[in-house]
Amino acid sequence: MLKLLLSLCVLLFPAFLSASDEAKDPYMKALVKELDRSFSGLKNSEKTPLYYLGYELTASKYGYLSAKLGALDGDAGYLSNKLDIDVRVNSMQLDNTHQVKGGMAWAAASQAQDLPVALEGDENALRARIWEYTDKAYKKAQESFTKVKMNKAVTAAEDDPSPDFSPAKPEIFYETVPLPEPDLPAWRERLKKHSARLAGYGFIYDSGVTLNYENENRYLVNSEGTRVKTGNNYLRLIYSLSSRTTDGMELSRSEHYSGDSFAGLPSEEKLNADMDVSIAELKALREAPVVEPYSGPAILNARAAGVYFHEIIGHRLEGHRQKLEDESQTFAKKINQKVTSEIITVYDDPNIKDYKGRSLRGYYKYDDEGVRAGRASLIEKGVLKGFLMNRSPIRNFPESNGHGRRSSGRPTVSRMGNTMVEASQTVSYPELRKLLIEECRKQGKPFGLVFDDISGGFTNISRSGPQAFKVLPLLVYRVYTDGRPDEVVRGVDIVGTPLASLSKVTAAADDNDIFNGTCGAESGWVPVSAVSPSLLITEMEVEKSQKSQEKPPVLEPPLHDK
Repeated sequence: MLKLLLSLCVLLFPAFLSASDEAKDPYMKALVKELDRSFSGLKNSEKTPLYYLGYELTASKYGYLSAKLGALDGDAGYLSNKLDIDVRVNSMQLDNTHQVKGGMAWAAASQAQDLPVALEGDENALRARIWEYTDKAYKKAQESFTKVKMNKAVTAAEDDPSPDFSPAKPEIFYETVPLPEPDLPAWRERLKKHSARLAGYGFIYDSGVTLNYENENRYLVNSEGTRVKTGNNYLRLIYSLSSRTTDGMELSRSEHYSGDSFAGLPSEEKLNADMDVSIAELKALREAPVVEPYSGPAILNARAAGVYFHEIIGHRLEGHRQKLEDESQTFAKKINQKVTSEIITVYDDPNIKDYKGRSLRGYYKYDDEGVRAGRASLIEKGVLKGFLMNRSPIRNFPESNGHGRRSSGRPTVSRMGNTMVEASQTVSYPELRKLLIEECRKQGKPFGLVFDDISGGFTNISRSGPQAFKVLPLLVYRVYTDGRPDEVVRGVDIVGTPLASLSKVTAAADDNDIFNGTCGAESGWVPVSAVSPSLLITEMEVEKSQKSQEKPPVLEPPLHDK
């Protein structure tokens, strides 16, 4: 699972849906009318009865600007309305979404997915499309449930007999979040200017600056009575620069700035200063030695530590994975057992919108099953306490804690939002470095590693392969025990297994920082955040990273001709 990262005027309606709200909003009106009609007509069907029906309509506005070498090379924007339908037949105990043994998990997904609907909000056009899609989804659900019954009749009993779906109280909430129009001419000029700065260095072979902005308003209605409309803005300003060494290794530096408003993006001065740092780092990386495979003490700087925890435990603590029989279930039976240092507490809380004045991408009010976002306690003082739960219950965890998430067109599963790593005991960062050196000396290591920046990573969570993860560092330093200056190195990936790796966390700094990114899994790509302090790991294993065999360009870039 690769991870690849205006002052907002929010118009908030009262936290209830009035008759006038519904009447004024053609999307909500059409969704409610057609849901009521479809559920009434199908719940007493002669075939397997419909027991649950849910609609989610995602109305999105996208914009994209990019520039390279002082010129625009991307300028686009579009609107999109997509409908997802959740149809469940028979009962909560056993329905059409039940995993068929021997098949792919979620092969019988309940949704009719990623379906285009009218942009204009015409009630008749909307209802006609919703009716058409509901009919197809209902027929598919009948077929899927037939396969489920046949499979259960000829396969062994399951380890976790929990129901397929859990009840949830109806939610009523209505808000509209607009995206004020950006000053596009000003942003075009700004991106051109910033990208031109990166053209002045012969060792930079590719570079660019990009602005992405997305406004998303979601409607969720279901047969239980939920009527919810919520919205979010997702803005990202990104610059990147890359090069290649003589031995064929691709190198890159970048910075991603996230916010929910244009005013929350960095100033020109801040961006220029960060670019200067990245340029110097890329130059140093080109001249850096390649690290050989290593196992020993290391520091994960704060943002890198957030990604590390995301990869090590995040996906493995998603509730549905604890009962799907093709999943590893690494932590399924470790509730109330120690899994990491007693100084570490981890929870996931999508309700946190900002951290120290900076927006968190993983913020949302309601999940994609219409459940209010809640705090999921995962690890308390080193002891495993719970899981990220959607409405797919597991043994001893019968209810959702509001972590059912997906992108349009994908089935809903439990996913991370804002993953918060906290330490009950901390030291200053200089003291953490001293502890690193002490640990290196104790182990007889001439140096330790500091991981300053990580691009993302991936992890295997199925039983079909080894239960390992890989994290992809971008900037790594050697810290020597004899007092030599730190040395930039390159060409390593972090590897390991989750249980062993978690047990090696021993100390934390007082320097919490944010990683904002986008996470991919079977339910699609969703915005996420991780907040963590820098961490000392007593044993970190690295291996050589993959590299191409392509040499640097034969000629220097044309901008640098004498």
